[in-house]
Amino acid sequence: MSLIKSISGIRGTIGGAAGEGLTPVDIVKFTAAYASRLFVRCGSSKGRRVVVGRDARLSGEMVDQLVCGTLVACGIDVINAGLASTPTVEMAVIFEKADGGIILTASHNPRNWNALKLLDEKGEFLSAAEGGAVLQTAENGDFPFCEVDGIGHIIRKDFTDAHVQAVVAHPLVDVDAIRKAGFKVVLDAVNSVGGVIMPALLEALGVECVRVNCEPTGDFAHNPEPLPAHLTELCSKVVESGAALGISVDPDVDRLALVCENGECFGEEYTLVSVADYVLGQRPGNTVSNLSSSRALADVTLAHGGQYFASAVGEVNVTTKMKEVGAVIGGEGNGGVIFPDLHYGRDAMVGVALFLSHLAHKACTVSELRASLPPYEISKNRIELSDPVLIDRILDKVKAEFASERVTTIDGVKIDFDAEKMWVHLRRSNTEPIIRVYSEASTMEKADALAQRVIAIAKTV
Repeated sequence: MSLIKSISGIRGTIGGAAGEGLTPVDIVKFTAAYASRLFVRCGSSKGRRVVVGRDARLSGEMVDQLVCGTLVACGIDVINAGLASTPTVEMAVIFEKADGGIILTASHNPRNWNALKLLDEKGEFLSAAEGGAVLQTAENGDFPFCEVDGIGHIIRKDFTDAHVQAVVAHPLVDVDAIRKAGFKVVLDAVNSVGGVIMPALLEALGVECVRVNCEPTGDFAHNPEPLPAHLTELCSKVVESGAALGISVDPDVDRLALVCENGECFGEEYTLVSVADYVLGQRPGNTVSNLSSSRALADVTLAHGGQYFASAVGEVNVTTKMKEVGAVIGGEGNGGVIFPDLHYGRDAMVGVALFLSHLAHKACTVSELRASLPPYEISKNRIELSDPVLIDRILDKVKAEFASERVTTIDGVKIDFDAEKMWVHLRRSNTEPIIRVYSEASTMEKADALAQRVIAIAKTV
């Protein structure tokens, strides 16, 4: 697998020859490029500090040593957070008033992957311009390594408790109500850092936690993406233990998937919708999600008197739109909750705390809560292409075919059929010669039919 480069960082498989994945040479090169751009942004290297944290995957320690050593060689002091979730590192940058951060995680990718995710001084992913500048600097290979008297230092600091306390202290997290509810939950942390920080949060909330795959060995017990097909063990354990719900997080704890008390999946799309329903009930305002996320968020937002806005796919695009419209909550339909009161990043920790607050206030089961939300189904398909040149022609064809409907083109082509409360979104993949086709309707049959209708049009190009 070749190296995948994006504005927010680089990722690839570990092992193999140069050019076949994420090699030690790549790790040093891109870390040095990040350091170089840090100097440009901040004026000099003196006194600059960067937070580094990692998930538990098998290559994590090796990548951590390379990244920290390179930053030190560039004259930067490293605050090493050790095993830390993505949102924990993001918040650590804020806590420490650091100049940036690097998260070592390949998120939901398999165990043989790793990545460098790059943060700015606000603990947020780099802008498109700055991310592009880092990639160009890496390509040029002009790095500012220091003389021996100028090298940086490494200190180690654990931010787990600070993150937990920041979540628990928020006024919308009703700790008393959660404690009184006496919840019992089953947690599947896929043997990564969720097994460290999530139990700490649940304990602080007074929640009984049954642990499944919570040893942070990095040897993932199943496919680490929290999709229904990968959560069968969790679903069974919820029913077997008589728990109120099941909680699944991905290896870096920025995505949250839930399981109902009856063992049925709550639906990743509805993590954000349910949390937003609670937040908007306490504090009305605007919301944002990406174009490929469920319209249920728009329905809930309008019901609470707010306005809903859509962004292009990608966390940095969501957060940019959230700031622009002053959203009180937002995120992505993959289980990513962004609550700007804490920080502008997907955070399963705050997602769990707000969801449990909602559940405690509603005094109902998780399946009953799910049934109270607008009912939609999403169908996810793809169009395989032998010639990538066809992508733009297909998008233009679909746009023209449905010109009478509401068409959005900020990220591929999205067609909203408002009268029928359904939509279809076509967007090019950044890594493969395919077009992703997501469609949503009141039933899976309708969503599938809409997707096939669009795919049939694409095949005429």
